[in-house]
Amino acid sequence: MYLEKEKILLAMILMRVLSSGVELISAVLMYYFQRVDIALRINAILGLFGPIILLTVTLLGISGLKNELNPLKISLILGGVFLIFLGSR
Repeated sequence: MYLEKEKILLAMILMRVLSSGVELISAVLMYYFQRVDIALRINAILGLFGPIILLTVTLLGISGLKNELNPLKISLILGGVFLIFLGSR
């Protein structure tokens, strides 16, 4: 059980490191091109990438706590993530 939680935590950490790397590379590309239209395109791609990372990390975290959380709390967490997606449209 403990080893499974460690693997889930490592996966969550790696997803966030990947996300920060993509953000950093995007910032460097924006600086490199020095054009607003290209920066907006890069930002649009990040707008798609960010929610995928959020959802993936959240689902990994819920799967790691599935035995400790009751179904109501899990549904509240998923509902909160849904509201974040809805509010960011």
